Amino acid sequence: MKRRQFITVAPAGGARMRSVAAAQSAMGQGHPEEGGQHERLPLSGREGPKTPATGLILANLRGPGTARLAVRVGDGLLDITRAASALGLVVPQTTDELISNGEGQLRQCVTSALAAHRDRWLLAEESAAFAPCVSNPQKIICIGLNYRRHAQEVGAAEPKAPILFNKFNNALSYHRANVPTNGLPGNHFDYEGELVIVVGRRCVDVPEERALDYVFGYCTGNDFSERTHQMITSQWLAGKTSNGFAPIGPYLVSADLVGNPNALRLETRVNGELRQSSSTSDFIFNCQQLISYCSRLFPLEPGDIIFTGTPEGVILGMPKEQQVWLKPGDKVVTSIEKLGSLEITVA
Repeated sequence: MKRRQFITVAPAGGARMRSVAAAQSAMGQGHPEEGGQHERLPLSGREGPKTPATGLILANLRGPGTARLAVRVGDGLLDITRAASALGLVVPQTTDELISNGEGQLRQCVTSALAAHRDRWLLAEESAAFAPCVSNPQKIICIGLNYRRHAQEVGAAEPKAPILFNKFNNALSYHRANVPTNGLPGNHFDYEGELVIVVGRRCVDVPEERALDYVFGYCTGNDFSERTHQMITSQWLAGKTSNGFAPIGPYLVSADLVGNPNALRLETRVNGELRQSSSTSDFIFNCQQLISYCSRLFPLEPGDIIFTGTPEGVILGMPKEQQVWLKPGDKVVTSIEKLGSLEITVA
């Protein structure tokens, strides 16, 4: 198998942190496919485990019925759902269940499956049918204008507090997906490569210094956009949440394997041409600030995802005479250090 290549922060400044604090102060406080019937993990509400899983690179796989959980092992993917069904083990069936309910017998499943039948449930990454690496978030929160150089390229002032908007679950998509654009009432399609935070525990009114304790992990995302309808009013939603406009994945990487999320390289290429090359060190509001700020406005639940904003290099930021919008057939690949590459094709 061909081995996937990974790209080998300073926190936001004190003045910006004070402005966030001021804004906060102002507002106040299964499908068994082998081995017979499979026992499902009990649902336990939306609190999430106090100690999130560690040392895991996870994916959801598409197939008949619901998504299936997989763990990256070496260069391949171990189909946990099918292996556990055959081995009689109780495991989460998707990343969403793992985030909300814990690991169950996941690690025993990995050990037993590799020891007894390594090739039976091991898939090559190149042939895997990925699903969104989080399939049913309660909230998809997005942050606008959160990189200094991106704000500069579009001629906007740096915001004094995070700019929040959202997408809906119909926008979720996956690695190697076709993003449908035919028939939509606009044709100014643009990419936005982004780091995505995945919440691991219920998070309410959390201070910045504890905010990362509530993170399960991170993934690569693309805040795919149609600029005409994004800009038609002051509210951006119309250009942000059509079907397939929120691809994420292929992997959900546990927070301990990522380390500091505010110092990750990010690149986006269109048809092989480098368009975005930056670092999350250019954040205006770092991950801790975003989580804390959101948690004071509304509860963050296990599995909620936060698109943290895009760096410079988007089509919207180019001089008008150089703007060539995405069209059917264009391939967009966003790569983030330690998380891997997310590929989509405009359709």
